[in-house]
Amino acid sequence: MSILPTEEFDKLATEHAAKQARVVEILESHQADAVLLTSTAALTWYLGGSRVHISLAGAPIAAALVHRGGAEVGLFVNESARLQAEELGGTDGVTVHELPWHGNLADLASWYPQANDWVVLAEDAVGDELRAARASLLPVEVERYRSLCRDAAAALTDVLTEVTEETTEMELASELGRRIIEFGADPVVLLVSGASRAEHRHPLPTDAPIGRRAMAVVCARRHGLIANVTRWVTFGEPLDGEEDLDARILEVEADIFAQLAPGATMDAVLPAIQASYPAHGFADDEWTLHHQGGAAGYNGRDPRLEPGVTDPIVDQQAFAWNPSGADPATGLVAKVEDTVLLTAVDGETTLEVLSVDPRWPSVEVAGVKRPAVLRR
Repeated sequence: MSILPTEEFDKLATEHAAKQARVVEILESHQADAVLLTSTAALTWYLGGSRVHISLAGAPIAAALVHRGGAEVGLFVNESARLQAEELGGTDGVTVHELPWHGNLADLASWYPQANDWVVLAEDAVGDELRAARASLLPVEVERYRSLCRDAAAALTDVLTEVTEETTEMELASELGRRIIEFGADPVVLLVSGASRAEHRHPLPTDAPIGRRAMAVVCARRHGLIANVTRWVTFGEPLDGEEDLDARILEVEADIFAQLAPGATMDAVLPAIQASYPAHGFADDEWTLHHQGGAAGYNGRDPRLEPGVTDPIVDQQAFAWNPSGADPATGLVAKVEDTVLLTAVDGETTLEVLSVDPRWPSVEVAGVKRPAVLRR
């Protein structure tokens, strides 16, 4: 096991105890003996941000059988030493069980046969409840998230203040990826669109030069948490209507922010979004052309807002909304995205923008500082 400073060990122990209690509540409600956690989001949450992947595109290399007394963690033999030495320190009540590298983590009987007579819940069966269990972030998680989001925002500032109109989308994305890895995170999403590809809402980078105006999107993961940030850079004077478009999308975002309060539910946010676009001069169907974001944390969206999503909104919950809108007459597109934290104190709610870099230009919208377009 890794040797941690006493203060850090105490934080991890407190964190694990709180998460263990939340899982036990789920077990009690289903009169079950255990739940088998198999997704990256659930595992990294329960295991205090441990990295449980090798390939970013692959399945986790661990599974956790959480019961009332702690957890049994199945690890492939070729991964076990590293995870125990570098990832699982401070996670109290966890017992490791090794599988052959060709074993099957889903075959619980092969690595923990003691559970053969247990009532074991599959993660999918209680997915909504596990999502609710990780929605309200603990102080140590907020501390980690704030640090990650600031690092992600700083990387965008560093890179976008250095690029030129001749920089290609690939070059911009490559430099962002380097900076993200440098501060200890995984670049799980890197999107770039230059002036020639502005119409694409999810623009994987190409070798096209970014030209007069560019958007860069970063989703960076560290300690299991994912920071979501979008920034724009423009060279030269803005085109007619461009500043107005950028201002109007911030107004849509402000309308979304106004819906966030503990005790509300996610399904109340969607009608506000649908009404906000035409209220600010966009087409009635603008909301249908791209997803609008949602809660954030151990998944990029946890969950993404869509029709039928009724998750409760809670104190200390993170969100990443990403309204976007186009001007058909000019072909211009605007989008805004940051990771924010909802906090309630004595009945008063506040929204803290986590992904902030004081070097980036900002404007105030409905009392909240929001990112402006970087003019070069």
